[in-house]
Amino acid sequence: MAVSSLTRAFGALLLPSAPSLPQIAQYPRLVCLGGSLLPAGHGFSTSASLCTNNPMWKCRIKYTTRPIGMKKTGGRDHTGRIAVHRIGGGHKQRYRMIDFQRLRFVSGAEPGPYEEKVIQVRYDPCRSADIALVAGGTQKRWIIATENMQPGDLLKTSGHIGRMAVSANEGDAYPLGALPVGTLVNNLESHPGKGAQYIRAAGTCGVLLRKVNGTAIVQLPSKRRIQVLETCMATVGRVSNVDHNKRIIGKAGRNRWLGKRPHSGLWHRKGGWAGRKIKPLPPMKSYVNLPSAAARS
Repeated sequence: MAVSSLTRAFGALLLPSAPSLPQIAQYPRLVCLGGSLLPAGHGFSTSASLCTNNPMWKCRIKYTTRPIGMKKTGGRDHTGRIAVHRIGGGHKQRYRMIDFQRLRFVSGAEPGPYEEKVIQVRYDPCRSADIALVAGGTQKRWIIATENMQPGDLLKTSGHIGRMAVSANEGDAYPLGALPVGTLVNNLESHPGKGAQYIRAAGTCGVLLRKVNGTAIVQLPSKRRIQVLETCMATVGRVSNVDHNKRIIGKAGRNRWLGKRPHSGLWHRKGGWAGRKIKPLPPMKSYVNLPSAAARS
């Protein structure tokens, strides 16, 4: 028995090796995460092909006003598993790049106030508010429309803060330090030049409460107050589509048109989150790096 096993072992060594298959050059696929391109490796293994959910439409560097095609994710992440429930189906949508940075100087031009004309105000399927196509100089861009914005309006944008408060019209964009106290604002920046991050939903607006030592305090629609530098840009007025919260869905099929799937039929016991609560307002959030008490002394 030992002799037969030894014979088989020597026979395996003497067998010619199978011809190797031609190596095909494979280029690494790129996956966009957080605005950076990374080669797809074992950490991004998925049951579905990555080309079917190509996220490259989010990584465009060149701005365009043309609608960009989007792929449906169904609430699934790069591993193919559901990350967000109640998402799937719905009408096909196209994404329009919104320029949230209103104060954007043209290269080669003198930095100063400039005007833009509203060309079109339309519905956007990717957000609750309406959007407006504005043109000024040699460029066009999409912005968030205000409540009474109409085609043909002239919008003024300025980054200058004078000694006297300006008398701004709805849709104009100014630094908070240039606006009078009590002005209704939207599309507020948290840091100068970063772009609008607050008060962008339909029908919302904030109130400029006061200006203190180069900073401005704004009350958000949630009644919370934030403190930012007075050089942060904001748009005057209220965001468009004020009656968005009054719409009537009417039937379950309309939610499916919007890409919303129904709840799971599994029964869940209500916990402590259910019921009415009266909570105090959270403390004011500050985006200003004030010197500490030790530094002042």
